Amino acid sequence: MTLDLATTDSEPALTIDEAHRDLLAIKDNIETVFRGKPQITRWVLASAVAQGHVLLEDVPGVGKTTLALALARSLGLTFKRIQFTSDLLPGDILGVSVYSAETSTFAFRKGPIFAGLVLADEINRTTPRTQSALLEAMSEGKVSVDDNTLDLPSPFLVVATQNPLDHHGTYPLPESQLDRFMLRTSIGYPDPSIERALLAERRLTEPVETLRPVIDGDRLEEIQKTAATVAVDESIVDYVLSVVTATREDGRVRIGISPRGGLAMLRMIRALALLEGRDFAIPDDARELFVPCLSHRLSLQSGSQDPAAAEAVLQSIVAATDMPV
Repeated sequence: MTLDLATTDSEPALTIDEAHRDLLAIKDNIETVFRGKPQITRWVLASAVAQGHVLLEDVPGVGKTTLALALARSLGLTFKRIQFTSDLLPGDILGVSVYSAETSTFAFRKGPIFAGLVLADEINRTTPRTQSALLEAMSEGKVSVDDNTLDLPSPFLVVATQNPLDHHGTYPLPESQLDRFMLRTSIGYPDPSIERALLAERRLTEPVETLRPVIDGDRLEEIQKTAATVAVDESIVDYVLSVVTATREDGRVRIGISPRGGLAMLRMIRALALLEGRDFAIPDDARELFVPCLSHRLSLQSGSQDPAAAEAVLQSIVAATDMPV
């Protein structure tokens, strides 16, 4: 099996320079309120350009919600936050049909999933049944309710969070759900100088509430189409495929990277190249993205659910794979 993504017949909606300027402006806008983590900002923004969803796995209070809201405001997308709890039902996410006594009919009341960017907060605190309500939305951009299929807004992005340290009352995400996320990463604590500035400057209001849109959803779609035109050399495709194949043959791995993971990787490579102002990808783009884009798709023979364990295995596979010149 090959990943035939080296070329594309798509016509760019914007020039590379136009899309690059927009992306830099968005990045600068986000970093006015989410400071000190430029790599995280780059990856999350690249994921939005690649039409992918993000899983932020970190302790509370490090800026996960701020990042999601800043991204939504900068992109001009509607924003909804869903607090996942053990008693949350699929209807609380998708919506419900409400009976009207006046018309003697049922009318569908849309749930919070019908937003441009949805923050699924502490997604592992709800039951698998409710988690699965996101599967169709994340992979198809539509939901099925009462035998009807309804389209979600376009663009549609999910940013989910979970606390890796608190296992009481949680339901680990299954492989099928994790595979829907283009990117998994953690934010970590800020540098002391950044944290000191936050403590000194923050008053009663949240700065993210004052952010203005840089672009709108239509412009984001044009940027996404432009990213699809970024050239990826066959050697980089082979590089990605070599790593993907090696994960399926490694004795430490129970389930290796799926074809969906390889496709997501190539889309992220194109998006990152565009964010850097290039109309072509380079091997370093792939090297940077292997762990955040692929490690969460690995299932280890040891049964460990520690992200660091999967990352270590993937890093060793990448280190043993020849990188294109």
